[in-house]
Amino acid sequence: MTKTNEKQQEILDAYHFRHATKEFDSTKKISESDFEFILETARLSPSSVGYEPWKFVVVQNPEVREKLKDVTSGAIRQLTSASHFVLILAHTEARYDSSYVSYINKTVKKLPEETIKELAPRYKAFQQDNQNLFESERSLFDWASKQTYIALGNMMTSAAQIGIDSCPIEGFQPNKVNDILKQEGIIDTDTWKISVMAAFGYRASEPTKTKTRQPLSDIVKWV
Repeated sequence: MTKTNEKQQEILDAYHFRHATKEFDSTKKISESDFEFILETARLSPSSVGYEPWKFVVVQNPEVREKLKDVTSGAIRQLTSASHFVLILAHTEARYDSSYVSYINKTVKKLPEETIKELAPRYKAFQQDNQNLFESERSLFDWASKQTYIALGNMMTSAAQIGIDSCPIEGFQPNKVNDILKQEGIIDTDTWKISVMAAFGYRASEPTKTKTRQPLSDIVKWV
């Protein structure tokens, strides 16, 4: 077996290992270095036109977790038992001409002013004509939210590769979660809103069901 084959098998093994963990062993905690690694894979994730319209709130405060339980029916057991619980937020105004995108272009990408001016009409056309993002505020938020799922997938995969379990969570009431974030002074909810959640830790028990997926031949079409 070549090194490439070994790496391929290692990655596939991680995918088979990963499952949506409903309850974690609350006595086992992820080390600081391991979770920093998981967060780094989120940070390095790709996003459309490189706008990085995401923020990651790691909720370790038990009081905040308790409040989230009331509005997060899909994570009651995970909020209690997970080593780390992450709220992934999406930017509400990641328009090509927003102050946020200006910050990304100037401070993060360090683009020259001439390049920024040259790119502006292209990105406007992309967002306005290709993606129809200016139809409503929700359209722009949903586009940003899609980017967060790329980071989410990378976090879960990288976790699985080092033997850490995870669970993606959509079973929550967005407006009420945003209210909690605002009331707790955690984030500016005019700019950032909840997109998806994820719990990380070590499984309390082995899954009772075998992983099932459609065969490749049913979901792939070559043309």
